Order: sequence, then C-alpha cells, then structure tokens
Amino acid sequence: MVSNETAYGELVEVILMTGLDSRLVYRAGGAMPRMPMVGDLLRVPLLNRTELGVVAKIGTSQDVEPSKIKEVLELVREQPVLTPELLALAEWMFSYYAAPMEAILETMIPVAVRRGAKSKMRKYLRAVGPIEQSVLDELKKRAPKQAKLLEFLRDQIAPSPKIALLKRLGVQSTSCSALVEKGLVEETSSRQDRIAYDDEFNEVGTAVESVDVVELTDEQSVAVESMLASRDEGGFKVHLLHGVTGSGKTEVYLRLMEAVLEGDGGVLFLVPEVSLAPQTVDRIRARFDRLGVDTAVWHSHLSDGERLDAWQMVADGRARVVVGARSAVYAPVKNLQLVIVDEEHEPAFKQEETPRYHGRDVAVYRAMLSKCLCVLGSATPSVESVNNANQGKYRLDRLTRRVDDRELPLVHVVDMRREILKENRMVAFSAELREKLLTRFELKEQSILFINRRGYSKSLLCPDCGYIAYCDHCSVTLTYHRTDERLKCHLCGIEKAAPTNCPKCNSVKIRWRGLGTQRVEESLLKLLPRARIVRMDADVMGRKNLYRKILGDFRRGRIDVLVGTQMIAKGLDFPNVTLVGVLEADLSLHIQDFRAGERTFQLLVQVAGRAGRGDRAGEVVVQTFDPSSAPIQYARRSEFEGFLEDELYQRSELGYPPFRSLVRQVFQGPNPDKVTFYAEQWVKKVRPELDDSVDIRGPVPAPLEKIKDQYRFHIWFFHPRGHSVAARLFQLRKEFPMEKDVRDFIDVDPVNLS
Repeated sequence: MVSNETAYGELVEVILMTGLDSRLVYRAGGAMPRMPMVGDLLRVPLLNRTELGVVAKIGTSQDVEPSKIKEVLELVREQPVLTPELLALAEWMFSYYAAPMEAILETMIPVAVRRGAKSKMRKYLRAVGPIEQSVLDELKKRAPKQAKLLEFLRDQIAPSPKIALLKRLGVQSTSCSALVEKGLVEETSSRQDRIAYDDEFNEVGTAVESVDVVELTDEQSVAVESMLASRDEGGFKVHLLHGVTGSGKTEVYLRLMEAVLEGDGGVLFLVPEVSLAPQTVDRIRARFDRLGVDTAVWHSHLSDGERLDAWQMVADGRARVVVGARSAVYAPVKNLQLVIVDEEHEPAFKQEETPRYHGRDVAVYRAMLSKCLCVLGSATPSVESVNNANQGKYRLDRLTRRVDDRELPLVHVVDMRREILKENRMVAFSAELREKLLTRFELKEQSILFINRRGYSKSLLCPDCGYIAYCDHCSVTLTYHRTDERLKCHLCGIEKAAPTNCPKCNSVKIRWRGLGTQRVEESLLKLLPRARIVRMDADVMGRKNLYRKILGDFRRGRIDVLVGTQMIAKGLDFPNVTLVGVLEADLSLHIQDFRAGERTFQLLVQVAGRAGRGDRAGEVVVQTFDPSSAPIQYARRSEFEGFLEDELYQRSELGYPPFRSLVRQVFQGPNPDKVTFYAEQWVKKVRPELDDSVDIRGPVPAPLEKIKDQYRFHIWFFHPRGHSVAARLFQLRKEFPMEKDVRDFIDVDPVNLS
C-alpha cells in the first residue's frame, strides 16, 4: 500500500467526469497553487487525454503502484466546486438512481464553472491626487485627448467605468494607458455580478405588496410555531404544509426564512416551474433587502454568465438565499438551515434525462445531510408525501382556509357533450363560459383560460377515408399550428406544410379536430374583440424574460384574458382574476398512467385556485366530456380527503406506489424486433438474480411506442420500499452486452410512464 506524502506531493482520490465510476489516485504536484481540498475541480491525465475530476478524498487507502500514479495537471478553480455535503449527495444519487457519476457531477456543477470561466470584470478609472492646472495645460498642447480624459476624471468624486467613459469622450485606450503610465490616472477592476431578475421586468412593480409584514392568521401562526419548534429542536425534520389555494403558504415560508436569515443561516427555495421563480424572487427580495440579504436565482433559462455569477455568489457566501427550479437543489449554500419545496406534488420536479432524479426527494435527502428543516408545501400534496405524513415520517401542518376568510371559488362543471348537441357543432366555449367571460370583461376583471395542449388543433382528420396525419417518426398525431400553417410534432420537432386536401383521397372535407391554445385564442378574439388577450405556451415563450414581462403586465391589469398551458396553472397570485375556464379538463384522465386520476385532480384544484384571490369572489368553469369522473367531482368540491382515501385504496389493491416502489427500465432502438429480443433476454437474465419480493412486468411496448424513430419497450420492477433494486440492475447491466443501436435507461420512482 502506498503511503501518503505531505504538502504538494499529497495523494488524492479523484472522481472523473467521464465514463469511469471508480476513483483514481493522483499526486498533487508542485505546480498547483495550493494544497488540494475535497471538492476541488482538477484537470488530470487519463491514458492519452485529459479529463476533469473532483477530489473525493485527501489521501488514499487504495493499493496503487507508486510509479503508476500521475500528477494533477491543473486546479481549475480557486475554490472547491462541491462541498463535502454535495459530494455525499452525489454518492447517494449514484446508488439510489443508478445513474453514472459523470452525469450526476455534470448536473451538479454548472457548465461555466466546469469550464473554468471567470466572473465578468469591469474596469474603472480615477484621477490620482490633485491635478495641477499646469499639468492639464501642458497636456492640451501635446496630447489633447489625454487632457480631455484627465480633466473629466479630475472633476469626478467616484471612479468612472472605463469603456463607457472612453466611448462617451471619444478617447482611444492608448491615451488612457499613457495617463496610467504617467501615474496621473489609476485603473482598477471589480467584479460585475450578472444578477438575474435585477431589471425593469420586476413582476410586482414598484408597489410591492410583500414589503409590509402581514398579520398571520391563527392557522398560519400555528404552522409557523410548529416548524420553528422543529428547527429549535435541531436535526433533520420534514414538515408537509397542506394549505388550500390562497391560504398564505408563501407568508409561512417567509416567516421561517426570516428566522433563519436573522441567525446567519442559508435557505434553499425550490419551485417547480421557471415561470414561478420571478414572483417568488421579487417577494423575497422585497421582504429581505432590509436585512442586506442577497438572493441568487438558479435555473436552466439563465445565461451561462448569470449561472456562473449566481454560483460564485452562493459559493462565496454573499447570497444566502437561492431560489430556482429543481437544479437549484445543488447550489452550494453555506450553513444551510432551511429547505423549502413549493408545489411539491408537481411532476416538473422529476428530471426526464439522465440522471433521472426527483428534485423534491433529493431536497429532502440534502436536508437530512445538512441536519436542517425541510418544508414541503402544496394545496394538493402528492399521494407519496401524504402517505409519509400518515406513517409519521413527516409532520403535517394544515391551512384549511384562505386568508381574510375569502371563499374558495365556485366551480361549475359543464358537460360538453350536451353543448355540442345544442350547438350541433364542436365549440371551444360553452354558453355558460361565454356569458361569464363577457361579464368579467365588462366589469374590468381578469380571466384565465387553461388548456393543456398547445397549437391550434390536436390532429388532422379526413371524414371521407379516415386519414389522420401522424408523425412519421413518433407514435403521435401531428398538431396543426395556424399561425404559420404548419403541422408539427411536439416530440421530435419535425414539421411540414399543412395540406388543404386529404393526402390520401384528395378530399376537400379534411378538417381539424380538437382544441389547442391557438384555436382558443382565435375563438376568444371573436368573442371579445376589444379585449387584450395574450397566449402563454411553449410556442411563444422563447424570448428571454418574456415570462416575466407577460406576468408583470397581467398583474398590472394590462391584459384582460390570459390563455395558456401548464405554465399558468399553479402558484401564480393575481388578485384581480375572478374567472378561470378549464377547457377539456379530462385530457389527463385518458393517459396510460396509474397517476392519471391524481394528476387530473391536482391540476383542476390548482387551476381553480387562481380565481378569487383578491377582494372579489371567484368562479371556475370546468368543461369536460366526462363530468361524472371521480377526480373531477372531488376537485369540484375541493374534497382532498375523499379523493385521497379513494386513491390510496386503489393503489393499495393494485400494489402501486406508495405501497411498493417502482423502477422502470426502457429499451429503445430503430429495429423493434431487436429491441424486443434484448429486453426479453434481459428479463431472463435478471429474474433469477433478484429475490422473490421483486415483481417484474414486461417487456411490453411503451404507451408512446416510437419517438424520433426509436421503438420503445419498457419493463416495470415493483419491489418493497427501501429495497435497492436499481443499484443491482445497474451492476447486472454492465455484464449484459447489447448492440450499439439498442440503448436502455433505468428510471427510479418514474413520474412519466409514457
């Protein structure tokens, strides 16, 4: 066994950001500027190339031949990129999610940080000492440009930005350099943080409601006291905050944050959608600016520069609050004392690419590593979280009433089958919804229309021959987009011109079937020609900060009706919204997923909760072709307990989560026969390797059998909770060779089963 050396000859174990999941031993050579630390990002040699790696351990207990130990080439950053806690989190994810360590580290460390990018520096100029007039007079004769610059700087109290000043005065940088060499001007540099949302798009505007600390309701006070008591007890605790929409969960979060921030603690605040981040950030900044607390924003829509500076602010300890989507769970917050996961039930917290982690569950584990308080909040908590509360793993706090005793919105369920019979045609809006939209517009109140499908129509149908326009590369119909007269696939992105005649029989009767956000917007413009209508979906939200601008305009009353998809369905708080319309509310009921009922219930309750959050009562019109379905009826009455009892009973009978854990493995490739063969052979291999408690189902075609010319077959592994199946599958998979055109992935606790 090799012995450790000291100082710059010290040995370190490095986790490489490449296909290797084992640790390799390197020697920290004398070229390094300092001794290595756990979490440092290094550039190291590997065979005939160089790779990045993270220091996992100082010293080694591995039996390594000293002559084979290579030296570290470079320390990429001046400070560690991962804390010991985050390294422990990575090791847990490697074991639990059966994901390659390379993918985990790439997810944890922002790209700009891995590249060794530097923070943006801004140069400033100032005159040195008192400038005599004789000096200026002499310069004016020999170098008028230098004199012009020096004379300006002499009259300034503070240093001036170099680039802007030279451009303004029309002075070349050579003139500036000459003054610096003469000692008449001093040039300094300072870091310029690119802070997200620190601009004119502040959603809540200048009159920020959350500046004033409101008086808590009795239920809010009880919840805050319960959570602070857990914090004072010390150690790891999880609280599930179940509060109806508009009950003031955000104010509970802010009170907890205040207690933590006054004690120099750090806070991690996760939201499921990027669209919810601006509202949350603006409220936190408005509340805590007085404490001198900086808030960093962390999500995938930021530029590389913004993400780099956010990481640097957090790593330096300058930002003690981090707000962001699921990837923010890896922010290196110092002295982490509070983790908040808002809308914890949202499927958006689950990442659908490797590593397929669930942001909520990783947040809970991170809170355990930090021995701190974790709060999960929702008006419609997930079945899994409620089950954990029922088992005593989580502490449950309830908010059953809206603030100021505002009433929950009145929900009307409309049977669209009857509407079609009355109108003798397909309609976007029922008579009841049309009437209420007109009334709210006349009263200068705002409305939201929600449909969970973008585009104009779901599909293209020929009534003469039955032709339906399908994607050639995926098992889905093409969606018609009227704005550019194109047919588009929302899975693979392929598009083509929309035909005017049936491609199969040449019939002119070809028509569009189903609703999309574009068609809803068009119908709404005909109904309310004078209204200011804006559509929010993935087709129009490409430009940076457009989310924030639209939501800010909506809050300020510059928009009368907002039409959108999931991105407007939850978490947003607009006091003047008194009407919400839900179109085709049963869309999510018809997917092949045991969570379909739960998703439908949650979505309807969340969308309905956008209405009546101000002083005026709210109404919700739910349009559906299946009005008697249990999720819709429970949502209409806001009966969470009744829905939960039914859902848990069904899951228990069928052995679905949360009563058993589920691992889904998907095999995919261009040849369906080959994919089926390998999937079947895989089941034959693993069945004897797993104990009898594991229930294997499949392989069978996935609900979306083909995506981007890849045929997909999946296998489900049901197993007792706490039983590590994924790690065993991951190891066995290394011993199971397949042809290169057949690939697979393991999804632990899957959320999307399509």
